[in-house]
Amino acid sequence: MRKYVLITALLLMGATLGLEALHAQSTFKSWAKTPPMGWNSWDAYGPTVTESDVKANADYMASHLKAAGWQYIVVDIRWYVSNDKAGGYNQKDAIYNLDQYGRYIPAVNRFPSAGDGKGFKPLADYIHARGLKFGIHIMRGVPTEAVARKMPIKGTAYTADQIFSPKGQCVWLKDNYTIDSTAAGAQAYYNSILELYASWGVDFIKVDDLSRPYHQAEIEMIRKAIDRTGRHIVFSTSPGETPIADAASVAQNANMWRMVDDVWDTWPHITHLMKVAEQWYPYIQPGNWPDCDMIPLGRIAIRGERGTDRMTRLTKEEQYSLMSFFLIFRSPLMFGGDLPSLDEFTSSLLTNKAALAMHRDGTKVRQLFQKDGRLAVTSVNAKTGEHYLALFNISDSADPLMVTVPFAQLGLKTANVSVTNVWTGKNEGRKKGVISVNLAAHACKLYSLKK
Repeated sequence: MRKYVLITALLLMGATLGLEALHAQSTFKSWAKTPPMGWNSWDAYGPTVTESDVKANADYMASHLKAAGWQYIVVDIRWYVSNDKAGGYNQKDAIYNLDQYGRYIPAVNRFPSAGDGKGFKPLADYIHARGLKFGIHIMRGVPTEAVARKMPIKGTAYTADQIFSPKGQCVWLKDNYTIDSTAAGAQAYYNSILELYASWGVDFIKVDDLSRPYHQAEIEMIRKAIDRTGRHIVFSTSPGETPIADAASVAQNANMWRMVDDVWDTWPHITHLMKVAEQWYPYIQPGNWPDCDMIPLGRIAIRGERGTDRMTRLTKEEQYSLMSFFLIFRSPLMFGGDLPSLDEFTSSLLTNKAALAMHRDGTKVRQLFQKDGRLAVTSVNAKTGEHYLALFNISDSADPLMVTVPFAQLGLKTANVSVTNVWTGKNEGRKKGVISVNLAAHACKLYSLKK
């Protein structure tokens, strides 16, 4: 009798888990109804970020940015390597940290609270206690070391060497092999690592080397593994360029996806992003966010991968242009600079209430034109009905450009519109029929328009 009771209980438990996973699959787009906003360690610390770095940035966010909507703290690449160094993160002598099931665990010399098998849970608890959310970066696939050691996959009779494929290995980082989705045990491995992350309290996962080329099978396995945990873990694919041909697939499986490769603090990175973004406007939807990449402002490259410790190389005009585009496009906002080093100007870009309201409540985001060095993007506030208009001079010329938009092109039938500069809050009076502005090289204007 006890045997049948046990079997019944196990069947009910399995059915419950199945229902939870099914529910998660149907609701995951509600986990990020507005674009996620947070801090990511990559731009400032590369693969060398430590627990003290993360806590310092979390403390700053909790004290200075949380009230403005910033909430995620994300530990980027190779937190599982003991001897990583900036500028050489693909070294052959890497010391990996794995548990008995071939799953990466934090390097204790960098994250001391992870000792005694605790993993990232103590750090996640620290961040959660401050009203924030915790995220991590991983590479797709199974660790090469787990394959070489034929490590067991938790809960199965399979081992890591039975699920890998040497084909399609990441060309710029050799930590992992591709997982063969047709292999028995493949889904179980992804299930095991997401189960581990959920037990740590992870709220956000950035999975690298997924989008270019597009690894649909692994993306789908990750989606299933997240849903199986029953935890609301926002799923971000990286890096770009995600193929537009796979837009429906990535929207079905991820909360956000990169449109381009890494965006750093040079103007060509920004104009390239604006051009690639042209094809993604129709896919800006609650729970689904085309991603402009991190915000390379403030103090970056302290121990990073591109250049030396510096303040961003972008001019103030270029910084306004970058932020205006990210905000009106409704990209996820992942700040890359060191928050404790934040200067007053950069802070003003991150906390402007009117600009963040546009980012949070904007709808009907669309590009009006991108031609002859001129770019115009518009959206409509879902709550107030006000129209937004971002005008950019993206020309390579040093000469100023006149950028003009008739109000009729925005769907504003009235001939008399009140114009307010979003960044300054200054009302510039009422304009009739058209708005026209002379913009210096790489400059922009961001307006709120009301009837």
